[in-house]
Amino acid sequence: MGEEQFRKKVTWITFLFGILVVWVHSYNGELFLGKTVQGLAVDRFERFFGDQIGQIAVPGFFLLSAYLFYRTFDWNRILYKWRSRLYSILVPYVLWTLLYYAGYVVGSRLPFISKVVGKGTIPLNLSELAEAVLHYKYLYAFWYLQQLICLIVLAPVFYAVLRRFGSGLLFLAAVSWAVWAQADLPLLNEDALFYYGSGGFLALHGKRLERAWTRERCILGICLIGLAFFGFRLAGRYYLPGMAVAGRLLAPLGLWLAVDERRLGPVRPWMGSSLFFYASHFSFVRLVNKTTALLVPPSPIVPVALYLLMPVLMVAINYGLSLGAKRYAPAVWRALSGGR
Repeated sequence: MGEEQFRKKVTWITFLFGILVVWVHSYNGELFLGKTVQGLAVDRFERFFGDQIGQIAVPGFFLLSAYLFYRTFDWNRILYKWRSRLYSILVPYVLWTLLYYAGYVVGSRLPFISKVVGKGTIPLNLSELAEAVLHYKYLYAFWYLQQLICLIVLAPVFYAVLRRFGSGLLFLAAVSWAVWAQADLPLLNEDALFYYGSGGFLALHGKRLERAWTRERCILGICLIGLAFFGFRLAGRYYLPGMAVAGRLLAPLGLWLAVDERRLGPVRPWMGSSLFFYASHFSFVRLVNKTTALLVPPSPIVPVALYLLMPVLMVAINYGLSLGAKRYAPAVWRALSGGR
């Protein structure tokens, strides 16, 4: 496929992953109905989307991030790559974690909002600020971005290993063993390392992924997706975390192969700003769920409907915020969105 089609496909799949992430963070059965029979039934329904389907989103983000980073990588571009990710990832990470901390500090001191926040009075001091930024305490969805920053810093090490086919395979085999053994690595999450390393390896040795769609590729993609969900079932039944991680790698790969880029429509304005969407949805999902739960009488219909519609609400809110920020505070917008 051409470069334009490749970029369009990346945007579409990234947008889909964003929708799935919203569902991962939108569980509300217990919030609306407590630990009742109805609440548990709603929770089981929602977790089919969030635990079975939604859990492929962040692995997909790691795969795509690594693939795009190493797709045009060589030793001469390391400083350029680091500099570009400084503005597109590190700066937004710091700003969003500070923004969430400030929001919790203020919100926990306002009468109605403190009920919605439900965390008591958030302390305002340097140690808590350090926790907020270094350990994403008030925006735990940013564990992904923190790991991504660490992985990008180690880019020269990964490139030296992954650029050779044999050493790259040995590296992935070693990380796979760490995943199955549930080993604790310093600083790095072994699952994230496995997804990111796989994406980098594919960028350097698997450029066939960029070939035009064919029926054979589609069938292979569907088979990989089917294999992934079979792995999820086994992982859940026999407690095999390594099987679940393998499935979360295969499902995004299968999706990429199965989707025909020629049938994708044009990229719409509300589909962009993936980092801004990833960061901003987290607070609004909780605000909408908790506020509605406080105001609406208990009923299983409301949480289910709200859960299913939450991605639509988040896309609308994100698009509205992005339009306003671009118009009235373009510098702030560029900083919070990473320039995307």
